[in-house]
Amino acid sequence: MAGAYRRYMRCSSAPKREIYGMAVLDAVACRVRTFSQKSTIRAMIKRRFGWTNVDVPVIGQGTWEIHPESELRAIEALRFGLDLGLTHIDTAEVYGRGEELVADAIVGRRDEVFLVSKVHPANASYDGTLRAREQSLKRLKTDWLDLYLLHWRSQYPIEETMRAMEALVAAGQIRFIGVSNFSVSRVRAAQRALHNERLACNQVRYHLGARGIERQLLSYCVEHEIAVVGYSPFAHGKFPSPSSSGGRILSELGEWNHRTPRQVALNFLTRHPGLFTIPKTTRIEHVFENAGGTGWALSDSDITAIDHAFPIPSAIEEWMGKAIRRAIRLLN
Repeated sequence: MAGAYRRYMRCSSAPKREIYGMAVLDAVACRVRTFSQKSTIRAMIKRRFGWTNVDVPVIGQGTWEIHPESELRAIEALRFGLDLGLTHIDTAEVYGRGEELVADAIVGRRDEVFLVSKVHPANASYDGTLRAREQSLKRLKTDWLDLYLLHWRSQYPIEETMRAMEALVAAGQIRFIGVSNFSVSRVRAAQRALHNERLACNQVRYHLGARGIERQLLSYCVEHEIAVVGYSPFAHGKFPSPSSSGGRILSELGEWNHRTPRQVALNFLTRHPGLFTIPKTTRIEHVFENAGGTGWALSDSDITAIDHAFPIPSAIEEWMGKAIRRAIRLLN
């Protein structure tokens, strides 16, 4: 907390000091409130990241949609996450000031972090990927990325993007290559496009209401030693309410396991050895809660109850959901 206090005192303007002061006070209050509970948080569980020999925390930290008024609080939350072992940090060039905020959060601690960023599909030509990487490294104030992803499918041939990715690995500017939001067929295409490297990761939307990856994608990635990282584990603001049938199940299981409903969800979403998750929060108390999502196990009956409450969608249901989301994006 001393670091946060010093940054607060350096703020030159009263409004900035007021905003930052709120973040510091929130942090102090949370740490005092949870200090006596810290013994219940075990060391963050790590597992091998796909085919690599790198052990990565099962629960990391996302940075999608951090609003300007939350930036200072988000930096402190990311730092507190590092303290708790949530050292897998995910960002992207399209996440507004996400990369700059991550740079501030990890200053002096880069070697602790498994750092991930993404190239936007519009920039995913060979030269565009190289330029995007250069700009991301500048914003992140680092010389390398641990993992660089193609954010989603691009108008450019996948062979072109993967060729650029391999060039970046050869230059020592990224360690591993991955994709995001790719189906099995597109993962196969990315694999075929690589000649000197292997695909290390597919980052996908995965929460209790979006379990479609469990039909085919997860098993394919596990077979090929490709790590699967789920984003939006809390459904991007649509986590089951306590009054819903699913929410009641999560609450009951949480009481039985002495955990919160969100910790139950995180534990379920990382129950398979090939899965990782990257919840985003700008609240220190939520970071602490997220860290408690591992280090314990749901029983078989717990998992069955969640399966019944949140069933895997059929292929047609998933297709309709994607079509609706695409239509909403076009209307917006």
